[in-house]
Amino acid sequence: AMHERRDTPVASLPHGDQRKLEVALLMALEPQVYMFDEPTAGMSHDEAPVILNLIRELKKDKTKIILLVEHKMDVVRELADRIIVLTNGQLVADGLPAEVIASPVVQEAYLGISKDADKEAA
Repeated sequence: AMHERRDTPVASLPHGDQRKLEVALLMALEPQVYMFDEPTAGMSHDEAPVILNLIRELKKDKTKIILLVEHKMDVVRELADRIIVLTNGQLVADGLPAEVIASPVVQEAYLGISKDADKEAA
């Protein structure tokens, strides 16, 4: 599909296609470290899986390092082997996904779950 648009200026491509092209260019360079800053931001629900599938493919190569900045917890939960959480520039959690996501600090800051909510519900 992109081959058909090879003469199209990148700036005139839809946002999702621009993001796909960015990832393809990065992959072509074959770096040791891949850095993604909210790779699906601004993409439609239908476009996002293409980028996530590319990251999944990269992740299979255990010689590569992938740094992913992402606020969508479902994406983080699926792709991360290790999660580091910063709040206002301060490290609040670092560890395996299940441990970090279960952390009260992370639940309050990122999932909107207050540690007092359980007490109030009782």
